[in-house]
Amino acid sequence: MPAADTTPAPRVDWTLRERVAELSLIKHEARHGTDPAATERQHGKGKLTARERIELLLDEGSFNEVEPLRRHRATGFGLEAKKPYTDGVITGWGTVHGRTVFVYAHDFRIFGGALGEAHATKIHKIMDMAIQAGAPLVSLNDGAGARIQEGVSALAGYGGIFQRNTKASGVIPQISVMLGPCAGGAAYSPALTDFVFMVRDTSQMFITGPDVVQAVTGEKITQNGLGGADVHAETSGVCHGAYDDEESCLEDVRFLLSLLPSHNRELPPSVPSQDPPDRGNEPLLDLIPGEPGRSYDIRAVIEEIVDSGEYFEVHAAWAANVVCALARLGGEVVGVVANQPASYAGVLDIQASEKAARFVQFCDAFNIPLVTLVDVPGFLPGIDQEHEGIIRRGAKLLYAYCNATVPRVSLVLRKAYGGAYIVMDSRSIGADLAFAWPGNEIAVMGAEGAANVIFRREISNADEPETVRSQKIEEYRTQLMHPYYAAERGLVDDIIDPVETRRVLIASLAMLRDKHADLPSRKHGNPPQ
Repeated sequence: MPAADTTPAPRVDWTLRERVAELSLIKHEARHGTDPAATERQHGKGKLTARERIELLLDEGSFNEVEPLRRHRATGFGLEAKKPYTDGVITGWGTVHGRTVFVYAHDFRIFGGALGEAHATKIHKIMDMAIQAGAPLVSLNDGAGARIQEGVSALAGYGGIFQRNTKASGVIPQISVMLGPCAGGAAYSPALTDFVFMVRDTSQMFITGPDVVQAVTGEKITQNGLGGADVHAETSGVCHGAYDDEESCLEDVRFLLSLLPSHNRELPPSVPSQDPPDRGNEPLLDLIPGEPGRSYDIRAVIEEIVDSGEYFEVHAAWAANVVCALARLGGEVVGVVANQPASYAGVLDIQASEKAARFVQFCDAFNIPLVTLVDVPGFLPGIDQEHEGIIRRGAKLLYAYCNATVPRVSLVLRKAYGGAYIVMDSRSIGADLAFAWPGNEIAVMGAEGAANVIFRREISNADEPETVRSQKIEEYRTQLMHPYYAAERGLVDDIIDPVETRRVLIASLAMLRDKHADLPSRKHGNPPQ
């Protein structure tokens, strides 16, 4: 249980040395608590303490705590006798790879990490400091929701957090790390941030828990089955990455932060690249099958192109038919959006469109250039897709690209058909440079489908329909789908040798580095929902 009030009785005759000794005891209690069993219980659940998590996240010895001696002022329900220091949340700033990062971490050992008025005020303060200082904010979430004993005062604290999440959106990077339960309205703060990471078995997120679900719907389900890490990483798309332990999760958060600018008024951090910018990409010649319908893993292409083969993929397990990743080219950070032929042939559907749209918006907000690798057969047909809003939800990706002012380079690897070709950052919607490999097929649709539509009557009336169909397919492919058709009409800037891909992309982005584009004056757009 939280410690009782241990404030020393007031004295007027203490020396400064005695006051310093007293301060040392108080700060020791604030750091370590008064109940060793609480720490043991936390470790027994396979979870680290809040301070252990902060130590893993930040550079060694860099943490500066804010308001460690804060205590709640609530009375009733026994709270007046339980006033632990920190009030169950640790707030402050430190560095990650030498750059300032703000952090707050729920301490589950105190009131189960539940949010009260003082607890919320501490979070509000550190969020305001992060916005004003222009530095990323990381929340380490492990709390039991609003502190019921404090009533609506606790609940209102969440409103202040949500308001600041929204104010900080697109201004500073916001990362939520789920390391314990997060239920009810508390789940909306992570949902408002840029990235959400979860740890398997120990973290869950849901608006209504399993008991309420069963009472209302009759459905019985476990906490992990309802809102565990894998559910949100694979099914709902709430979580950008699921991990087996806290250590690997926080290490990836550090890596992600190394790729992001501190705020929206600066470019992402550059690093000297040990990978030559003119390195040839001979392996690409054998990675991509010549036949448009054959599968391959686009991740192998990304790995071959980017610096040292290193990249950070987001939403890897959700909407796998599109890959979104942060990487470096020539030492400069880029956002990569790529169709994934290994999953549903790389087709665009509702989930893939929404995944890519939000990633494009994030990159644009934080001055991260976009590289789009295109190998797309179109949008996924189907009654469910149409009824669930593929038109408005697919339009989110179109809106995101059209609205983006960062440098944008697209590359057609193989096929690019129909509206999906347009949406995947074609020249017609504002790509600064568009390239294609010599095996590209850019068209309204595949040759087979096009021939069946255009020459339907001629084929059906023929004595040998299949022979005529084959002839018409080849005729359409020869006239409108040869590799140089788009280049001849200025829709592609150049057809490049795949071996030159890395060099061309790096040179193009270097030229575009100081790009400036103005949008029309407006309060904000109204993107499709």
